[in-house]
Amino acid sequence: MKQTLAILAATTALAAPAFAEDLSVVGSWSSLPLHKSYEAPFWGTTLPAAGDFNVELTTHNQMSLGLGDIYPLLGQGVYDVAMTVADYAVSDAPELEGLDVPLIALSADEARAMVDAARPMVSEIYRDRFNSHVLAIAPYPPQVVFCNAEISSLADLTGLKVRASGRMTAKLLEALGAEGVNVSFSEVPGALQKGVVDCAVTGAGSGYSAGWWEVSSHLLPIPLGGWDPVVTAINLDKWNGMSAENQALLTDQIKTGFEDLAWASAQDALVNDIACLTGNGECPSGDARSMTLVDVSDEDFARARDILTSEVLPEWAERAGGDWATRWNDSVGKVVGVEIK
Repeated sequence: MKQTLAILAATTALAAPAFAEDLSVVGSWSSLPLHKSYEAPFWGTTLPAAGDFNVELTTHNQMSLGLGDIYPLLGQGVYDVAMTVADYAVSDAPELEGLDVPLIALSADEARAMVDAARPMVSEIYRDRFNSHVLAIAPYPPQVVFCNAEISSLADLTGLKVRASGRMTAKLLEALGAEGVNVSFSEVPGALQKGVVDCAVTGAGSGYSAGWWEVSSHLLPIPLGGWDPVVTAINLDKWNGMSAENQALLTDQIKTGFEDLAWASAQDALVNDIACLTGNGECPSGDARSMTLVDVSDEDFARARDILTSEVLPEWAERAGGDWATRWNDSVGKVVGVEIK
């Protein structure tokens, strides 16, 4: 009898239909290329086609979420998956600033090597701070400077009010003599137009897509804001409740169907985006604009890099506390050739 019941139970289990994995997903800025070209196709088409997943996709701006609330709400289980700029979470996790350091990675390959080196630390931060598991880290284009003011060099930022893309960028701008101002991405065009800020830092492609060229005249293509990595994470309880097969499938698919594609496109993004913003070259994204391109001199870059390593990074090490600076030196620092003293 026991043997018969065991056989019946096994047969029933084999015959039972597999239930689809339901995922509520909150994407990053809906108007920007990362979401339109990579997030939306992956969650809407690629993943459901690869496995038994039902995905309900929206974005944080469509939900009117506070930028600092996105990951805490993820940890609470309000939704299953979220992705946005890691810098939006640094008020809760100052150690996370070490993921996106300005002026260190000047190519997509260098930026990805830096992110890969930081990933074990990032995964630990998201687990401990936000009850979540990191699935992917993808880039926005290098964060450059849009100004609604006449500038001819980095030194001309002195005394200007500049919207920073993250806390470390704000600290760097202040060390360079500018005034770092906290303005949400969606509010920047109005702030530039009304003179609330003189300049603003964001990705060149993001600025093109969002129409910043309408309210700014000069473009300084120095990566003062790093690459603004976007972290995709899943609620840890949801992750632990998934089958091993679905965990493996999601891990594999998000790397090949989202993360790798976003990084591959980032390599040529800055050149193309500058062409679109200034008219210097062919614009593959639409109509070319006519912003003035400001040359970045070797002296400008050397000065900014010196301030970063001598002032900004040590100050972050104190703010992060613990052994984060040592861990950064042993991982990211070795990859990029920078040591926090």
